[in-house]
Amino acid sequence: MASCPSSAKLTLKLLIDTKNEKVLFAETSKEVIDFLFNLLCLPLGTVIRLLNKTDMVGCLANLYQSVENMSDTYMQQNHQKDVLLKPKVPFSSHQVTSLLSPDDKSDGNNLDASFYMCQIAVVKVTCDNKTPSSNCGSNMNTKMQYVGKKIAEDVLPNKNGFVQAVVTYMVMDDLVIEPMPTISTITLLNRLNVKEVGALQEKVVELGMTEGVNMLKASLESKAVLTSVFLKSNV
Repeated sequence: MASCPSSAKLTLKLLIDTKNEKVLFAETSKEVIDFLFNLLCLPLGTVIRLLNKTDMVGCLANLYQSVENMSDTYMQQNHQKDVLLKPKVPFSSHQVTSLLSPDDKSDGNNLDASFYMCQIAVVKVTCDNKTPSSNCGSNMNTKMQYVGKKIAEDVLPNKNGFVQAVVTYMVMDDLVIEPMPTISTITLLNRLNVKEVGALQEKVVELGMTEGVNMLKASLESKAVLTSVFLKSNV
């Protein structure tokens, strides 16, 4: 996803059925779609940490809490609990980091695009330049360089995001996403089974950190995500 200035606002234009108090769909841009698709890249540990553990459905939060409470005495040597509690996001971007977890800018949440080797023997490589070498005990901190464009493209995050910016996208209440259809408005309303056009209302909403986390949480619990986040939460 292309990086956005911290002052940039992500917005969605909702089409609301006021009679039934539900969002039919939202019109939005590439940046919002990239954000939603990027949710699929979040490790479970990151998801649990972003959500309020006491409000989560199921018992994954208990698993997370168990790691937090586990004494280092019982953990394997050279294994930090942050590997489980604050796992790296392999295909994240500045926008996802700033929208969902702005406090993690320096904790290595983005993919480290550099590999390191031992100065003595090139047998093993690591992404962490503080990893001790099994040959001499010193840190494996000799930086390696990529050879070949294909490898670099496979490893590095896609800075252009996931979708093209040439069209507007439609996000349904259950997060079904597709390019905004070119059919007529009447045909679209019929497709959505809208009976009373007079009950429809348009509303532009912003997608910030609070809404981003709420959408993540609602997507795990509901099939009416937009309604839950942008209507029900304001009631």
